[in-house]
Amino acid sequence: MAFRTAGTARRFGAGRTRLMLPVLVALAFLLVAFLVFTAVYTNLLWYRSVGFSEVYTTRLRAEAVLFFGSGLLMSLVVAANVVVAYRLRPAYRPLSVEQQGLERYRSVIDPRRRLISVGLLALLGALTGSSVAGRWQVWLAFLNRTPFHVKDPQFHKDVSFYVFTYPFLRLVLGVVFATVILSFVAAVMVHYLYGGLRLQGPGDKASPPARAHLSVLVGLFVLLKAIAYWLDRYGLVHSERGVATGASYADVNALLPAKTILAVIALLCAVMFFGNLLRRGMMLPGVGFTLLVLSAVLLGGVYPLLIQQFQVKPDELAKERRYIERNIDFTRRAYGVKDAQVVPYGSQPEKDPGKLRQEADGLGGVRVLDPNVVGPTFEQLQRIRPFYKFPDTLDVDRYLVDGKATDTVVALRELSGAPSGQRSWVKDRMVYTHGYGFVSAYGDQMAQGGNPDFITRDMPASSARIQVTKPEIYFGERSPRYSVVGGKGQKELDYPDNSPDDGQQSNTYDGDGGVPIDSFFHKLLYSARFQDKNLLLSGAIKKDARILYDRSPRERVQKAAPWLTLDGDPYPAVVQGRIVWIVDGYTTSGGYPYSEETSLGQATRDTITDTRSAVARQADDHINYMRNSVKATVDAYSGAVHLYQWDTEDPILKTWMKVFPKSVQPKASIPTELEAHFRYPQDLFKVQRKILTKYHVTDPSAFYNGEGFWEVPQDPTTKGKLQPPYYQSLKMPSSFDGATDFSLTTVFNPRDNPQLAAFMAVDSNPSSRYYGQIRILQMPRDAQPPGPGQVQNSFETDSKVKTDLFALRQGGTKTVAGNLLTIPFGGSLLYVEPMYTKASGGKEQQPYPLLGKVLVRYGNEVAAAGTFEDALKQVLGGSGAPAVTGTQPGPGGRLTPQEQQAINELQKAVGDYETAQKKGDYPGMGDAWDRIKKAQEQLSAAQRAGGNQAKPNATPTPSSSPSSPSPGASPAGSTEASAG
Repeated sequence: MAFRTAGTARRFGAGRTRLMLPVLVALAFLLVAFLVFTAVYTNLLWYRSVGFSEVYTTRLRAEAVLFFGSGLLMSLVVAANVVVAYRLRPAYRPLSVEQQGLERYRSVIDPRRRLISVGLLALLGALTGSSVAGRWQVWLAFLNRTPFHVKDPQFHKDVSFYVFTYPFLRLVLGVVFATVILSFVAAVMVHYLYGGLRLQGPGDKASPPARAHLSVLVGLFVLLKAIAYWLDRYGLVHSERGVATGASYADVNALLPAKTILAVIALLCAVMFFGNLLRRGMMLPGVGFTLLVLSAVLLGGVYPLLIQQFQVKPDELAKERRYIERNIDFTRRAYGVKDAQVVPYGSQPEKDPGKLRQEADGLGGVRVLDPNVVGPTFEQLQRIRPFYKFPDTLDVDRYLVDGKATDTVVALRELSGAPSGQRSWVKDRMVYTHGYGFVSAYGDQMAQGGNPDFITRDMPASSARIQVTKPEIYFGERSPRYSVVGGKGQKELDYPDNSPDDGQQSNTYDGDGGVPIDSFFHKLLYSARFQDKNLLLSGAIKKDARILYDRSPRERVQKAAPWLTLDGDPYPAVVQGRIVWIVDGYTTSGGYPYSEETSLGQATRDTITDTRSAVARQADDHINYMRNSVKATVDAYSGAVHLYQWDTEDPILKTWMKVFPKSVQPKASIPTELEAHFRYPQDLFKVQRKILTKYHVTDPSAFYNGEGFWEVPQDPTTKGKLQPPYYQSLKMPSSFDGATDFSLTTVFNPRDNPQLAAFMAVDSNPSSRYYGQIRILQMPRDAQPPGPGQVQNSFETDSKVKTDLFALRQGGTKTVAGNLLTIPFGGSLLYVEPMYTKASGGKEQQPYPLLGKVLVRYGNEVAAAGTFEDALKQVLGGSGAPAVTGTQPGPGGRLTPQEQQAINELQKAVGDYETAQKKGDYPGMGDAWDRIKKAQEQLSAAQRAGGNQAKPNATPTPSSSPSSPSPGASPAGSTEASAG
């Protein structure tokens, strides 16, 4: 009885295990289904909240069609071949060691054959479907393709064939290739398992049915290869074999006919394999396949190589000239630089001082506030509270201030999170929910002490020049992952103040952004999405509450327009009292014929992308076509996304406007006040300047020889990084329109040469008829001006300027070089660089840069002064006296006699120190150092007596002991390189 009881218990336990397994599998399936449903449905809710649900549903439909279409194709075709192979198994298998071993596998597989087959085929179909579904853009673009009305010169096909049709045909061919290959592999495995194929034993190694089956599959593979050879002919327009991208002489005269011949041979070879169904034997297919392989090697590899070596190389320029012309023409078309204007400049610089002063009067404000340097300054002066944050790179825009278009440096006061020690879920998610305030400063003038001269500042904003009616920033680059806002009675912190009630100004969100979360169902979904139980359990979430997520401008635009490539630097603007983010969107392609390919990530890298977090780096996508086709905006309060057509001629944009008919608004619908803040985008400009390092040369002979090729210079303030382009208002010379306009500028060096080869600017004012016009001033090759590195070196080595910088670097104070601006002026070039000072100290002291000097060079004259105007007067021979010590003039704008005497003694002492240092005269260096300190003390005393207090960072304090200066010692303090 006991034995049966134990046995019964074991049977009960085994039965319970068998019962629990399906239950666990079902629960796991339900959990996965719930998570998938949560992801899909919450995404749909997000798209509905921004009015782009059609984008999401269209994409889902396309992915579903491709997933199930390709997955079913793969599964059904492989399954059919497995079934055929199984039914063609031989009725009798010869006895052998090999078959005895396989019998063990057959005995295990046969009882579960259908289950194993269905499981493997389902997995294969899912993997195939997932891979192909990710190419939904290729399929939709093919279905809605738009002609370019430009034909390639070789095959005379419209460019749209290479941009839309060719990638789709390659996708289809790849799927069919994979299906045939996997079918062949599966058929071989089944034939081998059931005896249709043998590796051991006498007689044929393959049964006649197995041989016929596999012959058909190989024939299909070779037939597909014939189609691939035919398509390869069109792929030659992207060839890299010759001197330039595109079909070269060897491609056209050797590889093109070779591909055609190989396609014919592959087609005949496929017929031979299909013929094996009637004529049993491998002789004919084997001969055909061998012929195909030999032809591929000889015609596809050896023959073009021989043509290249023995016909092209001896007379390469003559052979490749027409193909180089094609490459130059199509590359310039593809990157939008075909109409770039290149004019000679700088051969006759103006020498008349009167005319130079007259031109200087019309120069206008030069931007001396560097947005890449003063981020910490904005933060220290305008953060107000520690839970706010400014970006490390600010933005340049222009506003009408007092009726005049003014270059401004702008930034938003964004939220960095609840203060340390006050963190809780309610505070993190429901109180500290948004940033507050738009801060701007003049770009061409500074306030007292080298501080930015703010136009809008403080909380609440205290300026009537730029009025902001909605200063709250619920959608920004630093917004929390998600926030719950707008609940009945909910108070979201704007900023602390002295109000008697709760000591703060608060806001209750009343916008229509985000998704309602006041229902149990939505709470459950978002609790699962963000894996946060508080969303489900918290009683603080009241009626009308909304959840805001996916809040950064780039992220919102990318989800609304997944077919766009976005600029790495969104920037804020005030439009009709509201803060909006402006994001530039690009349509790109890698299929434009004859156009040189470039890496988007490499072309857009410079000092800013490599050293600043506020500007996103582009992915290393390889493209050969680019247009700024869309201007997108994101409302910082409501999160509303708007896409505006900008390039009305771009066929790729027109294609996507067919795919998503209501997603992009026509250009005519852009509000005038918003359009005034558009600018030429940086990433497109960087790509174009990289292209123009070579493709400003349009003569094939010069291009072949590399004559006049340029390069983007290194940033003189940051080693190993490229100099970024700069926004500035400038007047181009009379060879163009001669008007002052907002522009984006850069310079070029000759290859492997530090001098300056050319200056390039593009009009960035959308109201100008020249908007987007690229203009290049090419310097004379026999008298090139200094490049950025040489100009920076002249600032550091000029005796007068060096003394100014020495005075700024006292007491451990660092100097931070700002953007080195290059400006066409007087038939030559004017160089302007703001030099900032920053006190020494760690993060606890939080030092920030202030403008110390403005350095200017024109011709061989170099000067430094407290303002650009004073420095310019010095280099032009004006009356501005050099300010040697970095102090500001005394009362009435003039130095006192005592101050001037101290300056002269300090300058002489510095010169004696450097002379002694070169000679290795250590006693002389020590004596000069004592005089330097004494002169500094005298200068400080004279300033105090004269009522002229120097800036704190210019206070002269020796940074090292003078008694034992080292051989390499310098009276200058340390210099910190700027990233811009």
